Amino acid sequence: MAADGSALLPGRHEPLPPRADWPGLYRAMLTTRLLDDRMLKLQRQGRVAFVGAATGLEAAIHGSAAAFTAEDWVFSALREGGAAVQRGMPLEQYVAHMFGNAEDTAKGRQMPNHFQCREVNFVSWSSVIGTQLPQAVGAALAFARRGEPRVVCAYSGDGATSSNGFHSALNFAGVLRAPVVFVVIDNGWAISVPSSKQTAARSYGAKAAAYGMPGTDVDGNDVLACYRAVKEAADRARAGGGPSLVALRSYRLLGHSSSDDPSRYRDEREVEHWRRRDPLDRFAALLEAEGLLDAAGREAMAAEVRGRITEAVARAEQVGPPPLETLVEDVYAEPPRHLRRQVIEALRVVAEHGEAEAVAGRFPL
Repeated sequence: MAADGSALLPGRHEPLPPRADWPGLYRAMLTTRLLDDRMLKLQRQGRVAFVGAATGLEAAIHGSAAAFTAEDWVFSALREGGAAVQRGMPLEQYVAHMFGNAEDTAKGRQMPNHFQCREVNFVSWSSVIGTQLPQAVGAALAFARRGEPRVVCAYSGDGATSSNGFHSALNFAGVLRAPVVFVVIDNGWAISVPSSKQTAARSYGAKAAAYGMPGTDVDGNDVLACYRAVKEAADRARAGGGPSLVALRSYRLLGHSSSDDPSRYRDEREVEHWRRRDPLDRFAALLEAEGLLDAAGREAMAAEVRGRITEAVARAEQVGPPPLETLVEDVYAEPPRHLRRQVIEALRVVAEHGEAEAVAGRFPL
């Protein structure tokens, strides 16, 4: 689309989502923006421990995620949690995870912002950079071996392209022709390392040639361009054409996480340059120009989404922590005796002395 979102650029546009789906795509982007805003406020109030915001990256995340089917699998990095909601993860489950309460499907074992949702094929991930990439290739090969027409989406950031996992995964996928699409969201900074110091390659998309697969670089603030590039790659993988690398150039408008102060390493003029290119504003302008969603409709949509987030937060704060005995679940079919003894002892201490939080206060994450 045009840089100001006023129209589609001339030339070939297919494949694109059906026009009737464009407002829903905008809603997914808006939901992520509003969730980030609310979660950051909760973190500053000490009500959740950690947030890794996707503000500024919504077109890259949701345009790419829309290119996959419900049967496909997604292996995410830090900022793609909104894609799980886009695929059908209940908002209440998203917020429960941020609180790490008894309704968190990770049972409070993960850092916040490390989402998982079995029902929508959104796989749990680790903060160890790049480890999800070889796992994604393994899943893709399993589907191919079973004859299942599934494709795997493997997200990473620009920083992860310097990881061992990135090289191993792309080499593995290229040699064995795995049906996987590697989506690199280049947000300009890997914490405090700029993209310009992350690689000597011409671009991130150019890295694909070394692994024998197609690679392309896309304007990551153009949600429809992101969809088209990733959909072409997904269709090629599904047809047996092997893996692809799609690099989406965007910009992280906020810090790396709620623990980061980006003013220490980047110029505010750079941030302002990208703020004027906000992907939500750009897509909103196109929707209005196409007669699909006007300002009143966007305001009503935002109010409805904010209301749902408020309800989810209120519910999450009424739910207690995961039961202590869940600490020893999910590894062994039957927890061994020594772990059962430890749980019994821990329960005894809690019964006699109370919860540690009540005794010593919350740990100041």
